[in-house]
Amino acid sequence: MRFATFSQKNQDYLCPEPLIQSTHPSLQPISQINALPLQPLNSNYSYNKPLREFLVGRHLLLDELPFPIHLIQEHYQQGFITFEKGITNKGNRYSCERCGNDAQDLFAAFHCYRCKNECTYCRNCIMMGRVSQCTPLIRWIGPDEDNRMTGDKVLNWKGELSSLQKQASKRITEVIDVPQELLIWAVCGAGKTEILFEGIEQAVRQGKRVCLATPRTDVVTELTPRFEKAFPSLDVHAVYGGSHPVEKPSLLTLSTTHQLFRYKNAFDVMIVDEVDAFPYSFDPALQFAVEKACSEHASRIYLTATPSKSMLKEVRRGELEVIHISRRFHGYPLPVPRFMWCGNWQKSIKKGRLPRAVSTWINEKMKHRRQCFLFVPTVQNLLELSEWMKDRKGVESVHAGDPERLEKVQRFRKGEISLLITTTILERGVTVPEIDVAVVGSDHEVFTTNALMQIAGRVGRSIQDPYGEVVYFHYGKTKAMGDAKRTIEAQNKRTSEPQL
Repeated sequence: MRFATFSQKNQDYLCPEPLIQSTHPSLQPISQINALPLQPLNSNYSYNKPLREFLVGRHLLLDELPFPIHLIQEHYQQGFITFEKGITNKGNRYSCERCGNDAQDLFAAFHCYRCKNECTYCRNCIMMGRVSQCTPLIRWIGPDEDNRMTGDKVLNWKGELSSLQKQASKRITEVIDVPQELLIWAVCGAGKTEILFEGIEQAVRQGKRVCLATPRTDVVTELTPRFEKAFPSLDVHAVYGGSHPVEKPSLLTLSTTHQLFRYKNAFDVMIVDEVDAFPYSFDPALQFAVEKACSEHASRIYLTATPSKSMLKEVRRGELEVIHISRRFHGYPLPVPRFMWCGNWQKSIKKGRLPRAVSTWINEKMKHRRQCFLFVPTVQNLLELSEWMKDRKGVESVHAGDPERLEKVQRFRKGEISLLITTTILERGVTVPEIDVAVVGSDHEVFTTNALMQIAGRVGRSIQDPYGEVVYFHYGKTKAMGDAKRTIEAQNKRTSEPQL
């Protein structure tokens, strides 16, 4: 899109190419316009409600707006919409205003028909649509509506919180009222979701928009029906790659951290679940996306069972408040993994079979009709087991690139799959009431201490089946395996105070 700069009634504004003659002499890409004029708000203007609902809180490319350009331009001239540069260039260094990328090796150039020259774009967030020097980002800057919820039935949950959960829930509600950061350090199965309910109810009654962000799609799809059931009067949005397009704002959004690239100043309460999980913990762009999506005075609440070393340092220095939940909601201890030597598992898997010790374990579980997760280190390992799987009834596999990933996980939850072979994509976020877990190749480098702890945390999450078995099959014990076991044992003895 090329633009011309006009002056009218002592006010400068932009006009896009489709609305003026293409031969207009001042037409130029937005990258060549030094300052993008910002229009004063015309409070007497009757704005288009569907446009506002689609755009409020979001940060989108012009191509992502399903509205005619003349309507968008009219709202811009009335001060309800702003155009912003997608790529900025300061001191010959490029920066992406959507994902925050400023690593110069993640920018590239192409010959652009708008620029009539080489045009730089960001490769870091290309999966969300190309942001280049000549593509503007659009957002709503007009007034918001009063979103406060009325009535008595915002929260419809009949459960009972434990004493530790109640302490955490109370502090969350306080943080929402006085914006600050809070870390909830809760063991796997402590009931992190339920302790959010009271605070979310309080926030939406005040008209605040809440986002629960998580690095993984599986967690979004796991949590969405639980929040829909708890908040039946709310339109709960689930936003992830491949989800239905969002057409209007919601007071409660569940989103992958990747999708937050498309938001700006949108949420008054930001809850980041599994804050230590890959890729969020390793990707500054995803952390930038979370911050960009927060409003100026947003509360930030972080949830994890395995906080990173950097977060624990912040806690020790008094820079981050922590609430510790040291017990599962049902009061039973965490499952302690046992180690079992299985020989050269890599050699066995390459031949398309499992080590004998693993096969024996699986057969025993299937005999007693126990559902199982079987974790393997890599997608290649998973594919090499395809021959072993194909004739086994009730056995399926899933990995990040599987087009049937969500469907298979749902079938596993329903009990239609007895054994699900997976990579670490399901190490967290998926809750199945009565299962056992085995890790084949737990000595592989992909299985870090945190990953092994999260995998063990899949077991015993139900009050009906608070126990279960976790086995780490290996060819040689690793420090990560030992640390995971020792940490779980320590957590089972720990009081409500964090031992930092």
